[in-house]
Amino acid sequence: MTKDQKTVAIGALSGVVGMVALVWAIATYFPEPHVVDNNGDRLAYALRWSVVAVLPLFFMLVAVGNERFLSEAIDPTLGKESEKMVVNGRVADNTLQQFVCFLVGITALSVSLPIDRISYVPAVAITFVISRTIFWIGYRIRPLYRAPGFSSTAYMNIFMYVAVLWMRLAG
Repeated sequence: MTKDQKTVAIGALSGVVGMVALVWAIATYFPEPHVVDNNGDRLAYALRWSVVAVLPLFFMLVAVGNERFLSEAIDPTLGKESEKMVVNGRVADNTLQQFVCFLVGITALSVSLPIDRISYVPAVAITFVISRTIFWIGYRIRPLYRAPGFSSTAYMNIFMYVAVLWMRLAG
């Protein structure tokens, strides 16, 4: 394994461990939400938290748009993007991909969880925001340092899917 591969592997592992700990801590200590136990109210609850989760994407798009407006890259066909803008664009693109996966997961999770576990909905939304921020900061420092933010988001999405499928098969 190369030095870069070790850097990414350690970062990815730390991201997954941190994500699991953060989701658990938020779900455990978050004030008990008052959600009526029907699918409509559960979905509405998840969608309200999805607005929080989409904020990093919004700020990434604003960062790219503002930099375009204030530079020679205002015409995107000229190839005048700075390295910072290219990174911000890649981060926004990946965040959009991860958010689509997240949105599917959080909505399915919201109607699958036992009502006494509904606090996992805000827990995953808050963790998504933190993970995407770590991804963005890490990518801007050095692209290899995006691994904790990427892995925490990707594995959280996978864990949500597995949990939903597990509850579906078990119930």
